[in-house]
Amino acid sequence: MRDSLRALLRLAPPLLAALAASPALAQFRTRDVPAVAGLDPAGLAPGTIAFTDHRDDPASPESGLVPFGEWGRRSPSQKALLAPHAAYAEPEYTATVNGVARARHEALRVYVAEARFVVPRAPDRIDLKRFSTIPFLARMDPAIRHKALAPADATPTKDPAAAFARRPDRPWCAAPDAVCIESRYDLEGKLPLGVRLANKLEDGPKKIAEFVSFQSELRVLPPEEAARLTALTRIEAPVAGAMEQSIFWVNQILRFGKFLAVLQPVANDPGKTAVTAYMALGIKADVLDRKKEYERVPVLRNLLPAQVLMGNSSFNTGTSISAGLPTYARNRIAAFADALAKE
Repeated sequence: MRDSLRALLRLAPPLLAALAASPALAQFRTRDVPAVAGLDPAGLAPGTIAFTDHRDDPASPESGLVPFGEWGRRSPSQKALLAPHAAYAEPEYTATVNGVARARHEALRVYVAEARFVVPRAPDRIDLKRFSTIPFLARMDPAIRHKALAPADATPTKDPAAAFARRPDRPWCAAPDAVCIESRYDLEGKLPLGVRLANKLEDGPKKIAEFVSFQSELRVLPPEEAARLTALTRIEAPVAGAMEQSIFWVNQILRFGKFLAVLQPVANDPGKTAVTAYMALGIKADVLDRKKEYERVPVLRNLLPAQVLMGNSSFNTGTSISAGLPTYARNRIAAFADALAKE
């Protein structure tokens, strides 16, 4: 008995070390960096996600988010590859107010998160098609419910009033192997109560919903599209694969969203893959600018939309969208990194 125990104790340290190194138990954690583009993947520590989101634009003091037009001027590669499509512009549509139809231009501000991490697996051992499914999305954030959407039922396709959200080259979800998805997230914590109180301040018929519903297209990019992404990652290595989820319709707050992951080999280490991930969100500027009607009600002073969306409010809670967009982006990217390493 003593001999068996001694043998187990001798085996314990190497066994624990092997388990700790196992990709099945990998857990990634984020580390803030000034910039991700140009960051050498070989210098990243195992299990570390280099993360940045720029929220210091002086034109948007409440949120720090860059106006859409300025985003395109500062970062043309980001705008071309992280907007819903390369020709995307701020929405122009006709709105009817008190029976009068008026042309409307909708200004947007953009939140962009960038991240880079290394997976201890060669690029040819990662099958992105396993991750471009509804069950996988459900694992990434169980608080968001998803169901299949018929491409013909995509709101921009069937609703003339949503024509501004259409792609110019093809209908949404018409790409080969694209998965069309309808999703719903019910606000958590104190936010539903805050929404009800805020709705009492509204004079018009349009109220804030206690949920966010959105439609998206999930797909693995074909090689000819993926090859262009080196302009975004600035890694001098061929793109081994890329996956994106494009949110093209949202019931409120946002106009678009995109999650993009780009896989490239690590230089001089063929057994590892560098992953650069992005989350871009186009937020309605008029939502961020609303504060006067909230500031005059004491209980709602911490419900300023800019504060809530940026995670700076006492109403923020949880790890999903109700936590604020920066926390949600970090958690979504970390969950994706863990999934790549484990599978």
